[in-house]
Amino acid sequence: MRQFGLIGFPLTHSFSKGYFANHFLTEKILDAHYENYPIESIDLFSGLWKNNPSLQGLNVTIPYKKLVIPFLQHSSSVVQSIQACNCIKLHEGALYGYNTDVIGFEKSLLPYLQPHHQKALIFGTGGAAAAVAWVLKKLGIEYQLVSRTASEGCISYASLSPAVIAAHTLLIHTSPVGTFPNVDEAPNLPYEAITSKHHLFDLVYNPAATKFLTLGAAQGATTQNGLEMLHLQADASWEIWNSETPFHQ
Repeated sequence: MRQFGLIGFPLTHSFSKGYFANHFLTEKILDAHYENYPIESIDLFSGLWKNNPSLQGLNVTIPYKKLVIPFLQHSSSVVQSIQACNCIKLHEGALYGYNTDVIGFEKSLLPYLQPHHQKALIFGTGGAAAAVAWVLKKLGIEYQLVSRTASEGCISYASLSPAVIAAHTLLIHTSPVGTFPNVDEAPNLPYEAITSKHHLFDLVYNPAATKFLTLGAAQGATTQNGLEMLHLQADASWEIWNSETPFHQ
């Protein structure tokens, strides 16, 4: 039995296990199993492979997308560029790291893009934000990182004036703020500056309509959550795990 799984902490609201269980059932895949591994420390990573000899691949989520990289023998060019890994494949005794977030984000965003979507604000600075920034750069869209505290290359929420919001018609939220059960939380923005030319993308998928998206929709903006992105990145992981060659990213 081939074993796959997800590492992160905590994993109380994990999407991946149910998604792959359903995939294996509908596709009649009988030789694979997917399990959650809520490890409390990255120090437990190496032992996970030793204790599970059938393990062939892992997805990686918060807070380990960056911390897992030193354990990899090989990294894709994307992982090397953004220093965030969310998919690992064991190939001939070596661990290969990939980032399928970039695949999922790009494919899910493209249908919503309009010619006036030339500048974006990315809320958050973690591994998911790095994947989003990589895709926007690839697409030629100018972006600005936003976090609670200003730093080099990153502005603070306090500096987000209505004029800044008006100038950036792509608003992409990559932090866990607003995730169930904290459904009344949202990034601190001047939402009144959002218009029908704006598109809001929240990588959160539970709830389906976060407060961030709801407030944007009330201003006439188009919106999308992160569920399709999750489906696409999971499918990309499965393709990587079942490929004969170690790299195609």
